[in-house]
Amino acid sequence: MKHLTGLDSAFLYMETPETPMHVGGLYLIDLPAGYKGDYYEDVKAHIAKRMPMVSLFQRKLALMPFELANPVWVDDDDMDLDYHIRRIVLSKPGTLAQLEAYVARLHSSLLDRSRPLWECYVIEGLENGQVGFYSKVHHSALDGQAAIALSNALLDLTVIPREVKRRVVRKRADQQVGAAELVGAAVGNVASQYVKLVRVLPSALRTIGGVVFPRGDDGKRHLRKLSKDPLLGPKTMLNVSITNQRVFAGVHLPLIELKRIAKATNVTLNDVVLGLCAAALRRYLSDYGDLPGKPLIAGVPYSLREAGNTEMTNQVTLMVCNLATDIADPLERLQVIKASTTAAKHFTGSVKTVIPTDYPSLFVPWLMTGLMSLYGRSKLANTLPPPVNVAISNVPGPQMPLYLAGGLIREWYPVSIAMHGIALNITVQSYQDELYFGLTACRRALPDVRDLADYLPDALKELSRAVPVTSAIVPAPVAIEEPAAPPVQKTLKSLRRSKAAKPAQAAEKTVAKAKAAPAKVAEAQPLAVAPVTRLRRAKAANNDVAHVEEQPRAKEVTLN
Repeated sequence: MKHLTGLDSAFLYMETPETPMHVGGLYLIDLPAGYKGDYYEDVKAHIAKRMPMVSLFQRKLALMPFELANPVWVDDDDMDLDYHIRRIVLSKPGTLAQLEAYVARLHSSLLDRSRPLWECYVIEGLENGQVGFYSKVHHSALDGQAAIALSNALLDLTVIPREVKRRVVRKRADQQVGAAELVGAAVGNVASQYVKLVRVLPSALRTIGGVVFPRGDDGKRHLRKLSKDPLLGPKTMLNVSITNQRVFAGVHLPLIELKRIAKATNVTLNDVVLGLCAAALRRYLSDYGDLPGKPLIAGVPYSLREAGNTEMTNQVTLMVCNLATDIADPLERLQVIKASTTAAKHFTGSVKTVIPTDYPSLFVPWLMTGLMSLYGRSKLANTLPPPVNVAISNVPGPQMPLYLAGGLIREWYPVSIAMHGIALNITVQSYQDELYFGLTACRRALPDVRDLADYLPDALKELSRAVPVTSAIVPAPVAIEEPAAPPVQKTLKSLRRSKAAKPAQAAEKTVAKAKAAPAKVAEAQPLAVAPVTRLRRAKAANNDVAHVEEQPRAKEVTLN
């Protein structure tokens, strides 16, 4: 058995029927040309082979007697794979809007705590010929970075899945953990946590003291100046008690253009993402006459994970940032966001080592569960000022094509958590040369979340026009592997190589023209952003880029 950390357990205790605490993802997958197999069965067999690589697939919760302490993970040697991996066929015509609505419905239901806390759905019947794949995992089992590690175990770099070694699982004679064993484990864990707390307390107090009373230029300690950002967010339609019904919308934007804006304005890619969200929220709230005079506050997760750490646990804290939605000018708004995130990162980084992810849990299940139930039933979120108005999470993802059971993942949208008082969650996932925005919200608070999603491309166009073009990075076409002559079920023929080559040829001609007429570079207009339709498949390389200088491909920017 393995103990849940204090932070992992908190996601269990915060869960109510109205606030499911699982995170998910939606893939849009291209099947191989001429594919005649059963993709659902292929996915099920694929996951069965990869299950030994990821512990969360085969572990479930064991609660402590009387819930006196945090539960533990125990192996589930009798898992029903047909329960965890299911097939859904959309009714005709099978539009992307129908897919979004169905994903929202699946995301609304709680996971069964008597089983391993994950589910997957193969969604067929899309009119464009693609297959949807939606998965959800309880947040107590992993955070955003651990989710990427999970994806790495499931997905492949080539059409033909890599071979993995299967370990022999020795089943226990008695699969049930006894009460005495659980009590003994709880007592031992609580005691070790108190010992750890006593040991780290002196250094933690010194660190906190250094942050509260930093040394000035004179060498003396002074009380830290408070941030100019508001301590609480203004009251809006986003900050209410919610139901368990969800709505979901996805949109993706060209990563190359966001990087260009970040470089030209001397901000981070993360700042640009926050700026786009701020612009879209400003317009959306204005539509309803609900735009407050004070700026919205965003809660942004900050990873505490050390480099190379892929443990399936939560190692994250929350950073509070000013979205400057009270400022109309997009460039001025972006600079205010930069100042806020810089200050927040500096403060969070200075106390990072003393932020606990594990702590003593005696009686915590009773206390936290009771408080969360009281908070939801009393509807205090409708009256109390919100500490943050919206949750915005950024997760760096893979920049190469990936495959699931032989199917090419074309688009990858995150699906996340809405809470009482925070009815909207915007999670961003990078994949290849795109940033994928997944907007998850309470259906009663934001029934038209699609409108908000559609405002994000418009926000990018506005920001692009405001930032002059001096040069642009031309992305190199990504080669997608095609085996010489594998079985039909395990290959993707062509994969639109001819289409991928056309943007590269156009870019070469453009570069040649720019070199032949360097004097015209100064006359270049802002980079035109291609229209971004709902869950569109056009890539940034298809944009018409005029007068550019050829540069090496930019390195991936890590989003904190």
